[in-house]
Amino acid sequence: MFNPTRRNRNIGTENQGFGQNNKLKISTPYGTLLSFYERIEKYQKEIRIINDHEFLFVVEETRENSMHSCSINDLVKIIEHVPFEDYGDLKFIILRQSKRKEETISSVWGRLVYSYEFENEYFPAIILDTIDLNKKLIWTRKQTVEEQKEFERLKQDGHIFSESKREFIAELKSAPSRNTQLYRTLLHEFGHYVHYLEVVERPGNEDEEHELKEARDDFYFSLPKVEKEKFAHKYADNLKGKLLQEKIIPFKSL
Repeated sequence: MFNPTRRNRNIGTENQGFGQNNKLKISTPYGTLLSFYERIEKYQKEIRIINDHEFLFVVEETRENSMHSCSINDLVKIIEHVPFEDYGDLKFIILRQSKRKEETISSVWGRLVYSYEFENEYFPAIILDTIDLNKKLIWTRKQTVEEQKEFERLKQDGHIFSESKREFIAELKSAPSRNTQLYRTLLHEFGHYVHYLEVVERPGNEDEEHELKEARDDFYFSLPKVEKEKFAHKYADNLKGKLLQEKIIPFKSL
């Protein structure tokens, strides 16, 4: 897979996920080239073959009051129903314990990383962050159109919001958080990756000039965030609708 994001593996990552916009940044410690989402500790690995495609699940140990809302078996059941051609070179599924500072200034349900470094290998990765049961979901009453849509999605997932003069607040609970990450976030990040495949990978062939594919790659990362989000939401909504129609979801934790 051609991936010029190896030149800058941060490209395209800060806009992924379902958190509201936040301009604060998380610094990278001196002496490491790893991005904050690549610095994982105390983890277990498990290889799963899904539709003849190898995925590596990496599960980081959680701290007190934090949890992974989805099990590996939960995720496998959903990924089994993602079209095989949409797997591409995606390999890593990371269940990650987010740091406290990240939860404060850059909280997301999940993200897609187009070139993720893990144990000296580089592959695309979908990352799902832990849920801190001591935290709250807080949404301002002054919302953009896109924020209103996401707010409605969260309520449909089962998050119960109370109102104050300025905000909507919900306690983070395991069941609705699982609904959000398993039935929406996972598919949404697949949608981002499929968008990348359609723009960069699928139009060409193996004998194509490197410069042409590099130009498409640059074009993809120059696309407006709203266009990428629109594609990912549509992909996730269509696949979720199909799974609901076929009564594959919802299902109890496996």
